[in-house]
Amino acid sequence: MGKLREQIKGKELKIFSVFTMILLFVTAFLLDTPADIGKGMITIVLSRDTLITDYFELACYGAAFFNAGLIMASAIFMMHRLKMHFTGLTMAVLFINVGFALFGKNPINVLPIIIGTWLYAKFHKAHMSRYIYTALFGSCLSPLVTEMGYLLPFSPVWNFVLAIVIGIFVGFILPPLAMHTASMHMGYNLLNMGFAAGMLAFVIVCVLQSHGLVCNSVFIWKEGRPLFLIIGLYGYFLLTALYGFWLNGKSLKGMKHLLKHPGRAVADFVMMDGEGTTLMNMGAVGVISLTYILLVKGDLSGPVIGTILTAFGFSAFGVHVKNFPPVLLGVYLSTFFSNYTPDTPGIQLAAIFAAGLAPIAGQFGILAGIIAGMMHASVSMCTSALYGGLNLYNNGFSTGLVAIVMVPMLESFMSSGFVEEIKKKKADRKK
Repeated sequence: MGKLREQIKGKELKIFSVFTMILLFVTAFLLDTPADIGKGMITIVLSRDTLITDYFELACYGAAFFNAGLIMASAIFMMHRLKMHFTGLTMAVLFINVGFALFGKNPINVLPIIIGTWLYAKFHKAHMSRYIYTALFGSCLSPLVTEMGYLLPFSPVWNFVLAIVIGIFVGFILPPLAMHTASMHMGYNLLNMGFAAGMLAFVIVCVLQSHGLVCNSVFIWKEGRPLFLIIGLYGYFLLTALYGFWLNGKSLKGMKHLLKHPGRAVADFVMMDGEGTTLMNMGAVGVISLTYILLVKGDLSGPVIGTILTAFGFSAFGVHVKNFPPVLLGVYLSTFFSNYTPDTPGIQLAAIFAAGLAPIAGQFGILAGIIAGMMHASVSMCTSALYGGLNLYNNGFSTGLVAIVMVPMLESFMSSGFVEEIKKKKADRKK
């Protein structure tokens, strides 16, 4: 076994990613026939993709998982061609794309945005490897491409051409915008691209509305908690943790050190703590997320599983089993003081996506994390209407707003010396 670990050294995460991709394709064909998958893929490609469009309900389970496999395969291929080293950020971008391939992304509507970012790299005479993560994260605005094909008042051919042009334009301007927004929340929002894309989508929607073109959100949602999904997800997360345990020399060594990180970006756990420790953390966060949804009697819809996979991916880049539960608890507690219940679809998504604010809990403590989660629950339920559901990372926009509001106050509070004084008094009492 030790020899095998040496043979795959440096390829651990790439092997894990390829295994996941194969698993998605196998799952697709186990659940549905090739004919049903083909029909479902046509439906996915030709339908509007604004929030919330659940591909489980719109098409079928097989088509949704096959679409996710295609998205992951294309991302892995690009990473391979660009000779990218697989890091924690790679895991985050791969699994957020897999997750959203269950509700909003498909190989057709993401392509113009990726091309736009490639043109941006060419314009600045830079290698695409510098912007590949921006391109893949930026595909959160892919519903805009599909929407323009239906919304514009021209012939179908011209609508199609203009939709591609608009998608390329979006991909071209996202890189500088994302760099600017990252400085606004100072790394306390892990879902930075959702914040940048939300701002851009809001401007685009305002321009469209000024010309009488209105984008409307949709709500297509698969209810229920099928046993095969529960068993499959728990099994996958367990295998992830066991793979990490094996890579780590069948030891939990390193987990304690990983949990000391606040999670503030850039917090690449792979580079700081190694592949094995990171994979164990990913498996644990996946289990926590799935268990929460089951406990609140939520739905294992495409969006919910996509959200869980997003948190799973970001467990290699800032989220861990210590800084995630406070923000998760915050969203849950918010339902006792609002008109929503824990099983409200939007709240289910907000609870898991609160992982984007995990660095606040990691840096400022459990209470701050709980308050951040409570704020996020309220804000996320309002923001989607700002851009007609065109920004798939709506919760990323929400977490960005919460971080921008909370962090300056928290830093001011911490720097006042009040917290240090309390800690000093507690220490004196113990003596």
